[in-house]
Amino acid sequence: MRIPVIAGNWKLFKTIHESVALVQELAPLVANSTGVEIVVAPVFTALSRVADAVKGSEIKLAAQDCYWEEEGAFTGEVAPKLLKDAGCSHVIIGHSERRQYFGETDITVNRKVKAAIAAGLSAIVCVGESLMERESEQTFSVIEAQIQGSLAGLTEADFAHVVIAYEPVWAIGTGKTASDAQAQEVHVFIRSLIGRLFSQSVADALRILYGGSVKPDNVKGLMSQPDIDGALVGGASLKAESFAAIAAFNG
Repeated sequence: MRIPVIAGNWKLFKTIHESVALVQELAPLVANSTGVEIVVAPVFTALSRVADAVKGSEIKLAAQDCYWEEEGAFTGEVAPKLLKDAGCSHVIIGHSERRQYFGETDITVNRKVKAAIAAGLSAIVCVGESLMERESEQTFSVIEAQIQGSLAGLTEADFAHVVIAYEPVWAIGTGKTASDAQAQEVHVFIRSLIGRLFSQSVADALRILYGGSVKPDNVKGLMSQPDIDGALVGGASLKAESFAAIAAFNG
């Protein structure tokens, strides 16, 4: 039984005060959510304050990125153990915006995933194709390369701390969403690939999220697909009411 994950990536939005206010508004709205794991990912500066604000609630905390070294002369970076210290249980790794704007590669994603797991965090590992790649029918080859590179060297035990998020780049922040069937097709491919690369038991237990303009009015259709185990939500996670409505997809 795969417990669905509804995760909100707040990206570069919300001050500390606004972040705390958002989770304080969200907490009672999701207090009765059952059978779903709820995660929010504020900016680094708000993490510890949000961690305090969500104590005793159903909300878990994620960071939006990390570095793979524990410490050292790496100005501007944040180590997984520091995220754990700030109250995080999860970290998003390899988001397409990190790949597109900040030079993230499958090699660096792989280092970060291993470091996050070693620090006791769960890694939400993002993969996805661009519009050009989809239109040129490269979706599956792109996803396969990203997964092989990003998860290289992981053990079966490591997968207890891994969630994959399929985010078609052409659907992020565009208002476009993959159809339920398009999303399911890629999720089936990912699960099958994990089965081939690791084991069928790992594949069966792995939670695979869909991300890309998820909203209250399309989440039920997506979540009705057998291989979609949750959502990585962008803009709709910045308002408590809309994010809570997504988290209540089975209500």
